[in-house]
Amino acid sequence: MTDDPHLLDPDYDKHGGFPNFQPAEPGPGFGRFLAAMRRAQDLAVSADPDAGTWNQAADRAEELVKLLDPFESAEGVGPANRVPSLPGSGSLLMPPYRVTRFEPDGVELDVHFSRYHVGGNYAVHGGVLPLMFDSMFGMVIHASNRPISRTGFLHVDYRAVTPIDTPLRMRGWVREVEGRKAFVNAELRDQESKLLAEANGLMIRLLPGQP
Repeated sequence: MTDDPHLLDPDYDKHGGFPNFQPAEPGPGFGRFLAAMRRAQDLAVSADPDAGTWNQAADRAEELVKLLDPFESAEGVGPANRVPSLPGSGSLLMPPYRVTRFEPDGVELDVHFSRYHVGGNYAVHGGVLPLMFDSMFGMVIHASNRPISRTGFLHVDYRAVTPIDTPLRMRGWVREVEGRKAFVNAELRDQESKLLAEANGLMIRLLPGQP
């Protein structure tokens, strides 16, 4: 176990603007909304309708913005990223994933990439994988009971083409700890355990007063 940083700095939870996230229960409508939005993202990068249909789609998108705009809230207030039961914890920023193991010695999750994440030739865009790995590193730090940390570096090795529309598995763990530094590893594999990508990084524990 690590020392409790709150003993040194009572405002530790506010470092870097990190809210103290608590699980949200927005109701079933939020899950339906996320599912529809994920499909809309896929169609936004793949549909090829006529000009009139694009105008209709734009009208409806603008209506949706008008509906939700009055409810924009601060980070940590809205349900996004705070509903563990939903894919991606309810965040459209993240590829839809579900955590299957969350222990001090490692985190495992299932993740599914779709048409929205394609970079070319129906393969996942190379820039999407660091996003997922970085999120995994944050989960690993939290699961290992280390205090709030920021990413010092993130290195990704691409071992094979990452496909869309198929279940994949990601695993992450702390490899080594040196004081404030936690060196972390993660890997992404397909259902046959073929290695698609692997990453290593440095997570640095914040000092009292650091943003």
